[in-house]
Amino acid sequence: MASATLVPPWRDQRKDGGVRFGERQSVATATVPRAYPRPAATPEAFLTNWRRGTAGSWVVSARWPRAHHFYAPVRRLHDPLLLIETIRQAGILLSHVAHRVPLDHPVIWRRVRYDLAPRAPRTDEPAEVELRVTDHDLIHRGGQLASARQEFQVRCDGADLASAVVDYSCHSPAVYRRLRGRYSDPTRADARRLPLPEAVSPRLVARNRERDVVLSPTGRPDRWRLRVDASHPVLFGHPVDHAPGMLMIEAARQAAQAVTPGVTVPTAMDCAFEGYAELDAPCWVRARTTADPAAGPADGGRQQVAVGVEQHGKPVTTARITSVPLAQQPS
Repeated sequence: MASATLVPPWRDQRKDGGVRFGERQSVATATVPRAYPRPAATPEAFLTNWRRGTAGSWVVSARWPRAHHFYAPVRRLHDPLLLIETIRQAGILLSHVAHRVPLDHPVIWRRVRYDLAPRAPRTDEPAEVELRVTDHDLIHRGGQLASARQEFQVRCDGADLASAVVDYSCHSPAVYRRLRGRYSDPTRADARRLPLPEAVSPRLVARNRERDVVLSPTGRPDRWRLRVDASHPVLFGHPVDHAPGMLMIEAARQAAQAVTPGVTVPTAMDCAFEGYAELDAPCWVRARTTADPAAGPADGGRQQVAVGVEQHGKPVTTARITSVPLAQQPS
């Protein structure tokens, strides 16, 4: 499992029924304020406003920067994991404002999947992103939302960009404490956190800085130890009692890159969270290339990689990633 928590909106009601984030009226500049549970650093909050859509849907607007210090563009292409982070923020926001999930109830990811449209997201200018969200399979217990599936249709600067699906569950603090037992307290969990191991070469995983590398070498080309750097300003935006979901997704992406020649773009990912990655024991990441049944002669260098993360011999996260060489991306 992987938890994801933001915090609540102060509200500036609009005539169209939406809520704008921030006091400024410009959609281009408004961001989630400090009063709302969100990533600790304001630049990591991409949402600008939300409103009700049609047929029970919701519309969330976001703005991506031209360049991000962690989800950095490569050759003028936005990092697809910027999409997942935006979906994470939007999904948690709607769990609170649309479904009235209390702010102290952890939102736990069970699965996240995305598929990019053929048009690559270019970074010539900051991108205006619109997420149309529909809810499915809502389950309530005791009058509170217990689990749901969210489907996203994402447009960027007016063009189709991606589709995505997120399955998540919500727990009251009492239930979460029973579920997590002695691991439920972030302060104690952090005190038990293992020392940070060395990093693989940033070049191996298409990174520029060692700090952004989440894999440690083991002497095998297909196996690594997970690096859990709790001081990382993006992957650890607030205190946690286990390795966060975005860290696990980044580990899967870097592992897939490490076993794939050249620099690639992950055009699709299907990631399942099967357990909690605790901070007091090492996690091991494995990757192997697999045959892509949908690939044909015209698909060039498209690669599919299966990634697994284990702890104590049990699966924590599994992912299947489809990537294409950067040169294959259309202009």
